[in-house]
Amino acid sequence: MSLIQEKDRLAIQERLNEMKHPVKIINFSQEFECQYCRETRQLMEELNAMTDKISLEVYDLVKDKAIAEKYKVEKIPATVLIGEKDYGIRYFGIPAGYEFATLLDDILMVSHRESGLEQNSKEKLALLKEPLHLQVFVTPT
Repeated sequence: MSLIQEKDRLAIQERLNEMKHPVKIINFSQEFECQYCRETRQLMEELNAMTDKISLEVYDLVKDKAIAEKYKVEKIPATVLIGEKDYGIRYFGIPAGYEFATLLDDILMVSHRESGLEQNSKEKLALLKEPLHLQVFVTPT
């Protein structure tokens, strides 16, 4: 059974048609899957099937420990978005509901190689002297 309903599939397909450059989605799960691991992987597989500009790699957090460490993934389910470089975009948990719209926005930003930030914001961020670790937590409650 598909997680993406047919009525939504057409709208999502239309958004993904806006992609300019390829995006790699890396999904981390494990053999003894966690809550929402299977659904997250299935969701990524469904997105992958909608366009040839998305490629999908699926790894096991335990068996593929070196790859997980490379992408700084320590918990699952995890989704990593990669474009021409690794922009540091990570989703932990299933990107469903409101998060799904954000996932689509992020896929498009990575594909366009553009953050959407104002030039003023980019200039201020360029002044940072040390790496910045930014986390956004989302809950429907």
